[in-house]
Amino acid sequence: MKKILAFTTALASFSLAAQAEEINVVSWGGAIAAAQMEAWHRPYMAETGVKINSIDADNPATPIKAQVESGNVTTDIADVEPSDLTRLCDEGLIEPLPIDELADGIDGSKARADFIEGGLYDCGVGVLVYSTMIAYRTDKVPAMASSADFFDLEKIPGKRGLRKGAKFALELALMADGVPPAEVYAKLATPEGVDRAFAKLDTIKKDVIWWEAGAQPPQLLADGEVVMSTAYNGRIFNAVMADKSPFAILWDNQILDFNLYVIPKGAPNKDAAWTYIKWMSTSQHQADLAKFISYGPPRKSAAPLIGLYKDGKTEMAENLPTNPEYLKTALTSNVEFWADHDIELTQRFNTWLSN
Repeated sequence: MKKILAFTTALASFSLAAQAEEINVVSWGGAIAAAQMEAWHRPYMAETGVKINSIDADNPATPIKAQVESGNVTTDIADVEPSDLTRLCDEGLIEPLPIDELADGIDGSKARADFIEGGLYDCGVGVLVYSTMIAYRTDKVPAMASSADFFDLEKIPGKRGLRKGAKFALELALMADGVPPAEVYAKLATPEGVDRAFAKLDTIKKDVIWWEAGAQPPQLLADGEVVMSTAYNGRIFNAVMADKSPFAILWDNQILDFNLYVIPKGAPNKDAAWTYIKWMSTSQHQADLAKFISYGPPRKSAAPLIGLYKDGKTEMAENLPTNPEYLKTALTSNVEFWADHDIELTQRFNTWLSN
């Protein structure tokens, strides 16, 4: 009887301890934080009793350095971009993670093989995948076949919207000019490759309207100022769903980017944070996010598990950048390349733009 009582008491103590645990997750606010709350935070809290505090930041990577250096770390998990993750990891400001502890995919694949390129680091685990792609007005443009159509003014007349900057513009130009995605960065690392990219951009320069903020492309398309534009896939999906805008996405040669979870050095609830990340990163839980936002799961094994959007009728598999068919011609943004070449290519781009 005493053993039973002791066991029961231990269980109660464990339950109370679990309930007492809190995790502070700093994310981007808006639609991303809301989707993470519905897909992950609420179910995890209900399942474990661990309280998750969702905290918004313009860039969750920003407060980490100050917190770690002051010895006053209040963040347990931060949702960061690959460039910030690489910098924070190199500076020893975030924890190296025991990646091999992540669960196998639902198909039995090991995590290191199951995450798509760019979705897993020694210091971070992929949360979602978004892309910069080409969107067009279906009432003004016939169905586009490839990224080459973006540069074909004879076939499809009209203004184009393009993000103002070297990044993405140069990569897209090379792919539209016939360079396979796997060879883009090798080409861009050479003077000949850079010249080739700018020569391709020359062909549409006079018909480009440049944008800088993510909200601009849907507005440019809606106002009829452009017939097609590069854009963030989530912005176009939202415009179609909320406003019934006559937009369609060309997934050919999309450029993928990621959000990833990291744990700051000295996080007060490091173990609880890692337990949560392991839970979040399973195949099914990664797939669950797509019910609330049009960003894809970094795990390949999650793709077959994608279901309906929160409206209960929209199939999300065809609306995600991680659709296996779309990945065949996709390019993953190369953090290391841009860390090495951003300054010189940006200077070249600004000079080209001003001429």
